[in-house]
Amino acid sequence: MGRRSTQRGRVRQLGAVIALAALVACSPQTQAEASADKSITMAQADAPAVHPVSGLEVIPLSVQTDEGSYDFRVEVADTPEAQAQGLMFRTELGEFEGMIFPYDGTTAQSFWMKNTPLPLDIIFIGPDRKISNIAEMTTPYSLESVYSVGPVLGVLELSGGRAAELGIEAGDTVEW
Repeated sequence: MGRRSTQRGRVRQLGAVIALAALVACSPQTQAEASADKSITMAQADAPAVHPVSGLEVIPLSVQTDEGSYDFRVEVADTPEAQAQGLMFRTELGEFEGMIFPYDGTTAQSFWMKNTPLPLDIIFIGPDRKISNIAEMTTPYSLESVYSVGPVLGVLELSGGRAAELGIEAGDTVEW
């Protein structure tokens, strides 16, 4: 009888341990644990993506229009070399992909289509982050320059025709 009683005691202890483990596994996270998990997730989301062709950092960019907001993933051409290369020789550009050329907002800019086989919409963004003008459906390989109207904080290149398709126009706001 003593042996059977000892076995029942062990079974009860094992059952209690299993129940306790289940409670701990199913318990809600503490505030600190939740914050730590969010930090990890946010850090992963903030990690820079790199474009497989250009090797440039890829970041989110949004354009707010009267019809709504459009989100893009754009390559950042933030060095003289990357800006000189731009989208030259590229044969593909996704519907919600593009390239942003950041500037200091103090000077006007001009662009051309040398060695660029894709028609592009070249969107000039003023220091107030509003679109000042758009050169739509630029001619592939053209050496003719297109100009900003005034100083720019950035120039956004999208696939030719996208600005018209989405209703993007002068006065819309661009954030990156």
